[in-house]
Amino acid sequence: MPNKEEATPKSIFDRPRIYREQLLTVDDLADFKRQLLFEIKTMVKELVGQPTKKWLKTHEVRKLLNISPGTMQTLRTNGTLPYKKIGHIIYYDIDDIQRMLGTKNEKGR
Repeated sequence: MPNKEEATPKSIFDRPRIYREQLLTVDDLADFKRQLLFEIKTMVKELVGQPTKKWLKTHEVRKLLNISPGTMQTLRTNGTLPYKKIGHIIYYDIDDIQRMLGTKNEKGR
């Protein structure tokens, strides 16, 4: 008996070919649409490089913006980049970073 995991395709492109003689249902098409949209969104996020997390730590923001620790501190202290401190860890909202860079308008929130 085949393993359930082995029977499930990892990608829509791994599915067996569909021939003219085969019957497609509306549910089959809806499932295909969901899978295709999911894969397209995943590819776009990878290409854009947009982080998938809502909150980033300091080292992640520094890497994203390619800035030094001193510049990061300056952005924090002069209020350019708002942050939240939980315990000893500082977090930055990705929307605030995008707004600071001008990639997201004020109404986008």
